[in-house]
Amino acid sequence: MINLGNLSPNKGANKQRKRLGRGPGTGHGKTAGRGHKGFKSRSGSGIKPGFEGGQMPIQRRLPKRGFNSVNTKKYSIVTLSHLNDLETEAEVNTKLLVELGIAKDGLPVKVLANGTINKSVKVAVEKVSTGAKAMIEAAGGTVVEVNKD
Repeated sequence: MINLGNLSPNKGANKQRKRLGRGPGTGHGKTAGRGHKGFKSRSGSGIKPGFEGGQMPIQRRLPKRGFNSVNTKKYSIVTLSHLNDLETEAEVNTKLLVELGIAKDGLPVKVLANGTINKSVKVAVEKVSTGAKAMIEAAGGTVVEVNKD
């Protein structure tokens, strides 16, 4: 009867690992399977990612394109359509827009003139485009640009 106490793997299923550099009797002594001399026999050898056998690698052959400035300021964008859909009579500021899930937390808010606005709102955010400011004021609202420092 077979139970957990007398189970054994099939013959040939388990193989001992190759132990390199353990004397001539093992068949893997001395050079430990690396042969004599050459790149592959040295420590630290191995083809590095991007190495193309001495040919100029593709990442160096292709031209560099574009530029990402480290000084760019990222804004959370809010459109006039968003402001028009708000059901609040309070002042629309960054904190309120973040609470409503319209703006991202931790980023200054910029209002852009996408869409239309037909109700009077008081907007107090970090940036407002000229077109958006004109449209908000035309609808009877006010715009205050707040410096977030």
